[in-house]
Amino acid sequence: MKILVAGGAGFIGSHLCERLLKENHEIFCVDNLITGNKKNIGPFLKSKKFYFVDWNVIKTPPKKITHQRFGAIFHLASPASPNPESPLSYLHYPAETLFVNSLGTFNLLELANQDKAKFLFASTSEIYGDPLVSPQPETYWGNVNPSGIRSCYDEAKRFGESMTMVFVRKFKVDARIVRIFNTYGPRMDKNDGRVIVNFINQVLERKPLTVYGKGQQTRSFCYIDDTIQGLMAAMFKKKTEGEVFNIGNNKEFTILQLAKLVIKLLGDKAKIVYKPLPQDDPTNRCPDINKAKKILNWKPEISLKEGLLKTIEYFSEK
Repeated sequence: MKILVAGGAGFIGSHLCERLLKENHEIFCVDNLITGNKKNIGPFLKSKKFYFVDWNVIKTPPKKITHQRFGAIFHLASPASPNPESPLSYLHYPAETLFVNSLGTFNLLELANQDKAKFLFASTSEIYGDPLVSPQPETYWGNVNPSGIRSCYDEAKRFGESMTMVFVRKFKVDARIVRIFNTYGPRMDKNDGRVIVNFINQVLERKPLTVYGKGQQTRSFCYIDDTIQGLMAAMFKKKTEGEVFNIGNNKEFTILQLAKLVIKLLGDKAKIVYKPLPQDDPTNRCPDINKAKKILNWKPEISLKEGLLKTIEYFSEK
């Protein structure tokens, strides 16, 4: 099958491209490299079934460049890091983030409609905002600040979900939505700014670990291989059109627990320093994955400890 992966040079996108190549699909990776990195897809460029297209999906559908008819389209194109100290943060690209999840989503849905292609919109757990319900099921509407500092991402993804469902209902596009919870693993950028990358690199660089607030806010961490398996199941399993799925690990950890585990796994005696909580930082984040278990026959298999060891190995070798 000819498959378009928008945002394919990013962390999750590059792992998805790799998996699709292993399954013998023909991959067109579209990325404008704002936060993606061509190094992530370097090994794939040698494949006769992999094509890189330097293109911004905000402009027009990339069909003008590829001249292909696609069987499936994965839309993962978007900055994703909330950390204002990271040069890759969506806070440095607020307009681009809004547009790629709105106009970019529209352009790719138009292409899916023309080609009669399957479509997957990569949404986020951030659409739940600072949730008043835990764990968060797909039926929960969220508690989001629509004009806060993080709204350029949160509301953009919510708009993208709405646009996707318009095409499902009005044009019968075979589309689904996946809400991705915190994902980590090899190929994350050192400057990504998200908590696991920060902690690992702070220990490796003999710096104190930065914990915001008292570190009692919770997150659930899903290793990249499990996330990719969830994306594949959501796209290709039967009876998934028009559905919304949480894809994430349902085991919850406090940020302080994570910091202490990273220190323990690296065998270090690093100190922890505390800083004020960022604006609109969620107090908890944990997916209800019963729907994914039932319909996709999916659940995460890799423990936090196992995944952290693989991620530590990757950053230790860089």
